[in-house]
Amino acid sequence: MLEKLNRFLQKYIALLTPLSLIVGVFLESVGHHLLFLVSWLFAFMTFSGSLSMKFKDVKIFTKYPALILFSIIFLHLLMPLWAYFLSTVIFDDHLLTVGFVLAVALPTGVTSVIWINICRGNLPLGLSIILIDTLLAPFILPFILYIVSGEKIELDVASLIVNLLLMIVLPTILGILVNELSKGEIPKKYGKKLAPFSKLCLFAVIMINSSAISSYLKNINLQLFFVILLVFLLAVSGYAFAYLIGRTLLKDAPQMATFVFTGGMRNIAVGVIVATTYFPGKVAMPVVFGMLFQQVLASVFSKLVTKSSVV
Repeated sequence: MLEKLNRFLQKYIALLTPLSLIVGVFLESVGHHLLFLVSWLFAFMTFSGSLSMKFKDVKIFTKYPALILFSIIFLHLLMPLWAYFLSTVIFDDHLLTVGFVLAVALPTGVTSVIWINICRGNLPLGLSIILIDTLLAPFILPFILYIVSGEKIELDVASLIVNLLLMIVLPTILGILVNELSKGEIPKKYGKKLAPFSKLCLFAVIMINSSAISSYLKNINLQLFFVILLVFLLAVSGYAFAYLIGRTLLKDAPQMATFVFTGGMRNIAVGVIVATTYFPGKVAMPVVFGMLFQQVLASVFSKLVTKSSVV
């Protein structure tokens, strides 16, 4: 039963994600009362996603140090600079600029593992990038946001770091410990059973947080159209840049596939939480809309990656 539910949720994730967003907008009054649940839901998602990881995944760094470092630079320097440039050229709105930078400066998404598997990428390398990036996120992300926010937005950096540690780092370490101490038995026994609940938590997080920015989403105008358009452009360029760099510099097909999906995927749920908790609602707009395209684009680029691997 749970496996069927998980397959259903996985198959229709690209449809259920925007649907959760729409439901959250219309249930604005309900969502506001459930905001206290968001951090706990996300911590569960992180714990569930990290059950397949091991501490030895970090050791892969010694085998691929240059690629892992470049992946982190790509995620947290190159793409944020690209987002900052485009958003300042197109919009004269500091809040939107912060939102666009936040949307691409997020740690890579754990769901990239699914696409790495599908395209026969280097899974140990992918897990290593995810784990290292996840552990660094509570320090890298606040630093980037502090620089971009400037003096125009007051940011409680200490609170943000603590919140990220509680939502990301501690559940990740707990998940790895459960895996290590049980010698893989608990993840093997309960991992698949937790998978559908993790996805349901994701939809719940989207629904609850979208209620916090419902006033912006209900007001359909030209600016909203261009926000969605730029979100789409950034999402496409993230995958496209990673694909072009991977195909040019990486001769190993599994490494290229891994770089494409860790470079294109983002942990958007944590971005929505950060945006709605520490910034005005407008900052969350570019982050939330990123959910509309991420999985669909992963599917498109999986075909390109597969063709490149065959050639």
